[in-house]
Amino acid sequence: MKFGVVVFPGTWSDKDCLHVLGPVLGHETVALWHQDTDMQGCDAIILPGGFSYGDYLRAGAVAGRSPVVEALGEFVARGGLVLGSCNGFQILCEAGLLPGALMRNECLQYRCQSTHLLVENTETPFTRALRPGQVLTMPISHGEGKYHADPDTLRTLRARKQVVFRYATAAGEVTRAANPNGSVENIAGIVNGDGTVLGLMPHPERAAESAMGGTDGLQIFHSLLGSLVEDGAFLKR
Repeated sequence: MKFGVVVFPGTWSDKDCLHVLGPVLGHETVALWHQDTDMQGCDAIILPGGFSYGDYLRAGAVAGRSPVVEALGEFVARGGLVLGSCNGFQILCEAGLLPGALMRNECLQYRCQSTHLLVENTETPFTRALRPGQVLTMPISHGEGKYHADPDTLRTLRARKQVVFRYATAAGEVTRAANPNGSVENIAGIVNGDGTVLGLMPHPERAAESAMGGTDGLQIFHSLLGSLVEDGAFLKR
């Protein structure tokens, strides 16, 4: 399988993602520059964390209108799988590929800490290797991670099972105290209506090796790989 990792000026998690998908999992990887419009035959695209374009205007706003993200819209329309973490989630929302928005943390502080995530939907290409109600541990590192959506959008997300992860306690309890940024309904990650685009604020690539303190993030990448193997590389159909 071939994975593309998008790089913007200010991106800093691209090397982590390339390391996990390449040396750790053993797949072909390529870095896609923000001005690229060619997905280079990739089977899945990763939008990593960082401060794309310095987060001018607001996090992900400029990147969401970049050439590579505009081309990503066609990739998604053709059934391509896209995973965006942290700044990648912000970019996906800004580009309209996911509903809602990421706002300043409720505490108005930058938060870099470990979080627990309750798995709500295992019927996506990114969570098929997980169990409903499973609790994952992954780090966050952001200042604008407060997920917000209007009531109608939230109703749609719930009805269509688009909420994939919620911040929770180690025991899987969804509480206000377990919410690190004030996200509405403790939402930590969602998918689009087709389930082909996942955005989450935690960093799975930072929880992919025992030396880094845990491997829960690997389960998301294993799910993605399993989906690509079962369904076939969509661009080669």
